[in-house]
Amino acid sequence: MNKRIIGMVIALLAFIVGLGVAMPIGVYAEDNKPESSENSSEKSSVPGTNISLTPVSKILQISSNSVYEDSFTVTNDGDALMEIEVYSAPYSYVYSSENDSYQLGFNNNTNFTQMSRWITFKNTGGVFEKKTNYSINPHDSLNVDYKISTPDNIPSGGQYAVIFAHTLTGTISANGIKTEASPGIVVYGRSTEGEAIIKADVSDMKIVHGPSDSDSNKSSTSIYASAKVKNSGNIDFNANGKLKIDPIIGFSSYETPSSGSVISVIPESELTVSDEWKDAPGFGLYKATWTVTIGEDVNTIEQMIFINPFLFIIIVIMVLTLIIVCVIMVIKKRKARRSRLAI
Repeated sequence: MNKRIIGMVIALLAFIVGLGVAMPIGVYAEDNKPESSENSSEKSSVPGTNISLTPVSKILQISSNSVYEDSFTVTNDGDALMEIEVYSAPYSYVYSSENDSYQLGFNNNTNFTQMSRWITFKNTGGVFEKKTNYSINPHDSLNVDYKISTPDNIPSGGQYAVIFAHTLTGTISANGIKTEASPGIVVYGRSTEGEAIIKADVSDMKIVHGPSDSDSNKSSTSIYASAKVKNSGNIDFNANGKLKIDPIIGFSSYETPSSGSVISVIPESELTVSDEWKDAPGFGLYKATWTVTIGEDVNTIEQMIFINPFLFIIIVIMVLTLIIVCVIMVIKKRKARRSRLAI
Protein backbone atom coordinates (compact mmCIF):
# COMPACT_ATOMS: atom_id res chain seq x y z
CA MET A 1 0.00 0.00 0.00
CA ASN A 2 1.25 3.47 -0.82
CA LYS A 3 3.05 4.97 2.20
CA ARG A 4 1.78 8.45 1.36
CA ILE A 5 -1.86 7.25 1.46
CA ILE A 6 -1.30 5.41 4.75
CA GLY A 7 0.19 8.55 6.25
CA MET A 8 -2.82 10.59 5.13
CA VAL A 9 -5.24 8.06 6.71
CA ILE A 10 -3.36 8.10 10.03
CA ALA A 11 -3.21 11.91 10.08
CA LEU A 12 -6.93 12.21 9.33
CA LEU A 13 -7.86 9.72 12.06
CA ALA A 14 -5.66 11.53 14.58
CA PHE A 15 -7.31 14.83 13.72
CA ILE A 16 -10.85 13.43 14.06
CA VAL A 17 -10.08 11.70 17.38
CA GLY A 18 -8.50 14.88 18.71
CA LEU A 19 -11.54 16.87 17.66
CA GLY A 20 -13.90 14.46 19.42
CA VAL A 21 -11.92 14.45 22.66
CA ALA A 22 -11.73 18.25 22.70
CA MET A 23 -15.49 18.80 22.32
CA PRO A 24 -16.92 20.61 25.40
CA ILE A 25 -19.51 19.29 27.84
CA GLY A 26 -22.09 21.19 29.90
CA VAL A 27 -21.90 21.15 33.69
CA TYR A 28 -24.83 20.36 35.97
CA ALA A 29 -24.61 21.74 39.50
CA GLU A 30 -26.52 20.14 42.34
CA ASP A 31 -27.64 22.59 45.04
CA ASN A 32 -28.34 20.03 47.73
CA LYS A 33 -25.23 19.80 49.89
CA PRO A 34 -24.95 16.52 51.81
CA GLU A 35 -24.77 16.59 55.58
CA SER A 36 -21.74 15.07 57.22
CA SER A 37 -22.21 11.96 59.30
CA GLU A 38 -19.71 13.34 61.81
CA ASN A 39 -19.54 16.53 63.87
CA SER A 40 -18.20 19.21 61.56
CA SER A 41 -16.04 22.20 62.55
CA GLU A 42 -16.61 24.01 59.27
CA LYS A 43 -18.42 27.35 59.12
CA SER A 44 -22.10 27.75 58.30
CA SER A 45 -22.67 31.05 56.51
CA VAL A 46 -24.94 32.82 54.04
CA PRO A 47 -23.09 33.89 50.85
CA GLY A 48 -22.61 37.62 50.52
CA THR A 49 -23.20 38.37 54.22
CA ASN A 50 -20.96 38.97 57.25
CA ILE A 51 -22.01 36.27 59.71
CA SER A 52 -20.85 32.67 60.14
CA LEU A 53 -21.28 29.85 62.64
CA THR A 54 -18.93 27.11 63.83
CA PRO A 55 -19.54 24.14 63.73
CA VAL A 56 -22.13 23.42 61.04
CA SER A 57 -23.53 20.28 62.71
CA LYS A 58 -23.54 18.38 65.96
CA ILE A 59 -24.31 14.72 66.74
CA LEU A 60 -25.40 13.71 70.24
CA GLN A 61 -26.43 10.52 72.00
CA ILE A 62 -29.47 11.45 74.12
CA SER A 63 -31.57 9.72 76.77
CA SER A 64 -34.61 10.60 78.87
CA ASN A 65 -34.51 13.09 81.76
CA SER A 66 -31.00 14.36 80.95
CA VAL A 67 -29.27 17.67 80.28
CA TYR A 68 -26.64 18.16 77.56
CA GLU A 69 -24.63 21.38 77.49
CA ASP A 70 -22.62 22.66 74.54
CA SER A 71 -21.69 25.88 72.73
CA PHE A 72 -21.08 27.27 69.26
CA THR A 73 -19.28 30.31 67.87
CA VAL A 74 -20.84 33.22 65.98
CA THR A 75 -18.45 35.46 64.02
CA ASN A 76 -19.12 38.99 62.80
CA ASP A 77 -16.92 39.48 59.74
CA GLY A 78 -18.37 42.91 58.98
CA ASP A 79 -17.39 46.47 59.91
CA ALA A 80 -20.47 47.33 62.01
CA LEU A 81 -21.96 46.22 65.30
CA MET A 82 -24.21 43.21 64.71
CA GLU A 83 -27.36 42.32 66.63
CA ILE A 84 -28.47 38.69 66.36
CA GLU A 85 -31.35 36.57 67.63
CA VAL A 86 -30.67 32.92 68.47
CA TYR A 87 -33.38 30.26 68.53
CA SER A 88 -34.07 26.65 67.54
CA ALA A 89 -36.53 25.21 65.02
CA PRO A 90 -37.62 21.78 63.74
CA TYR A 91 -35.34 20.26 61.10
CA SER A 92 -37.39 18.26 58.61
CA TYR A 93 -38.32 17.89 54.96
CA VAL A 94 -41.76 18.59 53.50
CA TYR A 95 -43.08 17.13 50.26
CA SER A 96 -43.72 19.66 47.49
CA SER A 97 -46.20 18.57 44.82
CA GLU A 98 -45.09 21.49 42.65
CA ASN A 99 -41.75 19.90 41.77
CA ASP A 100 -42.34 16.38 43.15
CA SER A 101 -39.55 16.54 45.73
CA TYR A 102 -38.90 17.09 49.42
CA GLN A 103 -37.83 20.58 50.54
CA LEU A 104 -36.36 21.67 53.87
CA GLY A 105 -39.01 22.96 56.26
CA PHE A 106 -38.45 24.61 59.64
CA ASN A 107 -42.08 24.86 60.78
CA ASN A 108 -43.03 21.20 60.40
CA ASN A 109 -43.37 19.65 63.87
CA THR A 110 -43.18 15.85 63.84
CA ASN A 111 -42.35 13.07 66.26
CA PHE A 112 -38.72 13.42 65.09
CA THR A 113 -38.38 17.19 65.69
CA GLN A 114 -39.34 17.39 69.39
CA MET A 115 -35.75 18.29 70.28
CA SER A 116 -36.29 21.84 68.99
CA ARG A 117 -38.53 22.37 72.06
CA TRP A 118 -35.87 21.07 74.45
CA ILE A 119 -33.13 23.57 73.50
CA THR A 120 -32.51 26.79 75.46
CA PHE A 121 -29.76 29.45 75.23
CA LYS A 122 -27.89 31.36 77.95
CA ASN A 123 -28.58 35.08 77.75
CA THR A 124 -26.22 37.86 78.84
CA GLY A 125 -27.59 37.58 82.40
CA GLY A 126 -26.70 33.89 82.62
CA VAL A 127 -30.30 32.65 82.35
CA PHE A 128 -31.31 30.01 79.81
CA GLU A 129 -34.31 30.86 77.62
CA LYS A 130 -35.91 29.68 74.38
CA LYS A 131 -34.85 32.73 72.38
CA THR A 132 -32.27 35.38 73.17
CA ASN A 133 -30.40 38.31 71.58
CA TYR A 134 -26.70 39.11 71.46
CA SER A 135 -24.48 41.95 70.21
CA ILE A 136 -21.22 41.21 68.40
CA ASN A 137 -18.56 43.83 67.68
CA PRO A 138 -17.04 44.12 64.18
CA HIS A 139 -14.49 41.39 63.35
CA ASP A 140 -15.23 39.68 66.65
CA SER A 141 -16.62 36.30 67.72
CA LEU A 142 -19.04 35.24 70.43
CA ASN A 143 -19.46 31.85 72.11
CA VAL A 144 -23.11 30.97 72.68
CA ASP A 145 -23.88 28.40 75.38
CA TYR A 146 -26.95 26.22 75.01
CA LYS A 147 -28.39 23.13 76.64
CA ILE A 148 -30.75 20.34 75.66
CA SER A 149 -33.06 19.23 78.51
CA THR A 150 -34.87 16.02 77.62
CA PRO A 151 -38.24 15.07 79.19
CA ASP A 152 -38.96 11.93 81.20
CA ASN A 153 -39.78 9.91 78.08
CA ILE A 154 -38.30 10.43 74.63
CA PRO A 155 -39.08 8.48 71.45
CA SER A 156 -36.69 5.91 70.08
CA GLY A 157 -34.68 6.74 66.99
CA GLY A 158 -33.57 10.22 66.00
CA GLN A 159 -34.41 13.80 66.96
CA TYR A 160 -33.52 16.69 64.65
CA ALA A 161 -33.32 20.44 65.18
CA VAL A 162 -31.55 23.44 63.70
CA ILE A 163 -30.12 26.33 65.70
CA PHE A 164 -30.41 29.66 63.87
CA ALA A 165 -28.51 32.89 64.41
CA HIS A 166 -30.73 35.47 62.73
CA THR A 167 -29.24 38.91 62.07
CA LEU A 168 -31.23 41.95 63.18
CA THR A 169 -28.70 44.66 62.23
CA GLY A 170 -25.25 45.06 60.77
CA THR A 171 -25.35 42.58 57.89
CA ILE A 172 -24.26 44.04 54.56
CA SER A 173 -24.22 41.97 51.38
CA ALA A 174 -21.43 41.99 48.79
CA ASN A 175 -23.19 44.71 46.74
CA GLY A 176 -23.61 47.00 49.76
CA ILE A 177 -27.30 46.26 50.45
CA LYS A 178 -28.40 45.58 54.00
CA THR A 179 -29.79 42.05 54.26
CA GLU A 180 -30.98 39.58 56.84
CA ALA A 181 -29.22 36.24 57.21
CA SER A 182 -29.94 33.10 59.20
CA PRO A 183 -27.08 30.60 59.11
CA GLY A 184 -27.82 27.45 61.08
CA ILE A 185 -26.33 24.48 62.91
CA VAL A 186 -28.03 21.10 62.44
CA VAL A 187 -28.26 19.06 65.64
CA TYR A 188 -28.68 15.28 65.26
CA GLY A 189 -29.95 13.64 68.44
CA ARG A 190 -29.85 9.85 68.57
CA SER A 191 -31.83 8.21 71.34
CA THR A 192 -30.12 5.54 73.43
CA GLU A 193 -33.54 4.12 74.33
CA GLY A 194 -35.72 1.82 72.28
CA GLU A 195 -34.85 0.40 68.88
CA ALA A 196 -33.09 2.33 66.13
CA ILE A 197 -34.69 1.24 62.86
CA ILE A 198 -32.81 1.86 59.63
CA LYS A 199 -35.13 1.31 56.68
CA ALA A 200 -34.19 2.67 53.25
CA ASP A 201 -36.17 2.47 50.03
CA VAL A 202 -34.19 3.20 46.85
CA SER A 203 -36.18 3.97 43.70
CA ASP A 204 -35.98 5.66 40.30
CA MET A 205 -32.36 4.71 39.74
CA LYS A 206 -31.32 6.01 36.33
CA ILE A 207 -28.42 7.01 34.14
CA VAL A 208 -29.22 9.88 31.77
CA HIS A 209 -27.23 10.69 28.65
CA GLY A 210 -27.82 14.26 27.49
CA PRO A 211 -30.59 16.68 28.51
CA SER A 212 -33.98 15.58 29.78
CA ASP A 213 -37.16 17.42 30.73
CA SER A 214 -35.93 17.98 34.28
CA ASP A 215 -32.26 18.60 33.42
CA SER A 216 -32.46 20.74 30.30
CA ASN A 217 -29.32 22.71 31.16
CA LYS A 218 -27.00 19.74 30.54
CA SER A 219 -25.25 19.30 27.21
CA SER A 220 -25.87 16.45 24.78
CA THR A 221 -22.69 14.67 25.97
CA SER A 222 -23.49 14.78 29.69
CA ILE A 223 -23.72 11.51 31.64
CA TYR A 224 -25.77 12.03 34.80
CA ALA A 225 -26.87 9.40 37.36
CA SER A 226 -29.42 9.75 40.15
CA ALA A 227 -31.65 7.83 42.55
CA LYS A 228 -34.31 8.64 45.13
CA VAL A 229 -33.64 7.46 48.68
CA LYS A 230 -36.52 7.36 51.17
CA ASN A 231 -36.09 6.96 54.91
CA SER A 232 -38.95 4.84 56.26
CA GLY A 233 -37.20 4.13 59.56
CA ASN A 234 -36.78 6.21 62.71
CA ILE A 235 -33.13 7.33 62.47
CA ASP A 236 -30.96 9.12 59.91
CA PHE A 237 -28.51 7.35 57.62
CA ASN A 238 -26.03 8.17 54.86
CA ALA A 239 -26.60 7.18 51.23
CA ASN A 240 -23.50 6.94 49.05
CA GLY A 241 -23.71 7.20 45.27
CA LYS A 242 -20.91 6.01 42.98
CA LEU A 243 -20.82 6.49 39.22
CA LYS A 244 -18.21 4.46 37.32
CA ILE A 245 -17.73 4.83 33.57
CA ASP A 246 -15.38 2.57 31.59
CA PRO A 247 -14.51 3.09 27.92
CA ILE A 248 -15.31 0.47 25.30
CA ILE A 249 -14.55 2.77 22.39
CA GLY A 250 -12.85 5.84 23.81
CA PHE A 251 -9.85 7.12 25.72
CA SER A 252 -11.36 8.50 28.97
CA SER A 253 -12.93 7.08 32.11
CA TYR A 254 -14.62 8.41 35.26
CA GLU A 255 -15.27 7.37 38.85
CA THR A 256 -17.01 9.33 41.61
CA PRO A 257 -14.38 10.69 44.03
CA SER A 258 -14.50 9.44 47.60
CA SER A 259 -15.50 12.91 48.83
CA GLY A 260 -18.59 13.23 46.61
CA SER A 261 -22.19 12.02 46.25
CA VAL A 262 -23.06 11.43 49.92
CA ILE A 263 -26.36 12.59 51.41
CA SER A 264 -27.80 12.33 54.91
CA VAL A 265 -31.45 11.25 54.92
CA ILE A 266 -33.56 11.86 58.04
CA PRO A 267 -36.81 10.00 58.80
CA GLU A 268 -39.95 10.89 56.81
CA SER A 269 -38.00 12.32 53.89
CA GLU A 270 -36.97 11.25 50.40
CA LEU A 271 -33.89 12.87 48.88
CA THR A 272 -31.99 12.49 45.63
CA VAL A 273 -28.39 11.29 45.46
CA SER A 274 -26.67 12.05 42.16
CA ASP A 275 -23.41 12.47 40.29
CA GLU A 276 -22.30 13.59 36.84
CA TRP A 277 -19.30 13.04 34.58
CA LYS A 278 -18.19 16.61 33.94
CA ASP A 279 -15.28 15.96 31.57
CA ALA A 280 -16.76 13.47 29.13
CA PRO A 281 -15.34 13.50 25.57
CA GLY A 282 -17.29 14.39 22.45
CA PHE A 283 -17.94 10.81 21.38
CA GLY A 284 -17.36 7.18 22.32
CA LEU A 285 -19.00 4.01 23.60
CA TYR A 286 -18.96 3.58 27.39
CA LYS A 287 -20.23 1.23 30.09
CA ALA A 288 -21.81 3.22 32.95
CA THR A 289 -22.40 1.65 36.39
CA TRP A 290 -24.39 3.51 39.06
CA THR A 291 -24.32 2.17 42.62
CA VAL A 292 -26.17 3.46 45.69
CA THR A 293 -24.98 2.04 49.03
CA ILE A 294 -26.73 2.37 52.40
CA GLY A 295 -24.87 0.41 55.04
CA GLU A 296 -24.72 -3.15 53.69
CA ASP A 297 -27.54 -2.57 51.19
CA VAL A 298 -26.10 -2.15 47.68
CA ASN A 299 -28.23 -1.18 44.65
CA THR A 300 -26.66 -1.20 41.16
CA ILE A 301 -27.70 -0.56 37.56
CA GLU A 302 -25.62 -0.69 34.36
CA GLN A 303 -26.11 0.97 31.00
CA MET A 304 -24.28 1.29 27.70
CA ILE A 305 -23.81 4.92 26.66
CA PHE A 306 -23.04 5.92 23.07
CA ILE A 307 -21.93 9.57 23.04
CA ASN A 308 -22.50 11.34 19.75
CA PRO A 309 -23.02 8.23 17.57
CA PHE A 310 -23.57 10.44 14.51
CA LEU A 311 -19.97 11.66 14.69
CA PHE A 312 -18.76 8.10 15.20
CA ILE A 313 -20.73 6.89 12.17
CA ILE A 314 -19.16 9.67 10.07
CA ILE A 315 -15.70 8.61 11.21
CA VAL A 316 -16.41 4.95 10.37
CA ILE A 317 -17.73 5.90 6.91
CA MET A 318 -14.69 8.08 6.21
CA VAL A 319 -12.28 5.37 7.35
CA LEU A 320 -14.04 2.71 5.30
CA THR A 321 -14.06 5.03 2.28
CA LEU A 322 -10.34 5.66 2.61
CA ILE A 323 -9.65 1.94 2.98
CA ILE A 324 -11.70 1.18 -0.14
CA VAL A 325 -9.88 3.89 -2.10
CA CYS A 326 -6.53 2.54 -0.96
CA VAL A 327 -7.48 -1.03 -1.91
CA ILE A 328 -8.65 0.12 -5.36
CA MET A 329 -5.41 2.04 -5.91
CA VAL A 330 -3.33 -0.96 -4.86
CA ILE A 331 -5.27 -3.25 -7.21
CA LYS A 332 -4.84 -0.81 -10.09
CA LYS A 333 -1.15 -0.49 -9.35
CA ARG A 334 -0.71 -4.28 -9.35
CA LYS A 335 -2.61 -4.59 -12.64
CA ALA A 336 -0.43 -1.91 -14.19
CA ARG A 337 2.73 -3.70 -12.99
CA ARG A 338 1.52 -7.01 -14.39
CA SER A 339 0.74 -5.33 -17.71
CA ARG A 340 4.28 -3.97 -17.92
CA LEU A 341 5.77 -7.36 -17.05
CA ALA A 342 3.59 -9.06 -19.67
CA ILE A 343 5.11 -6.80 -22.37
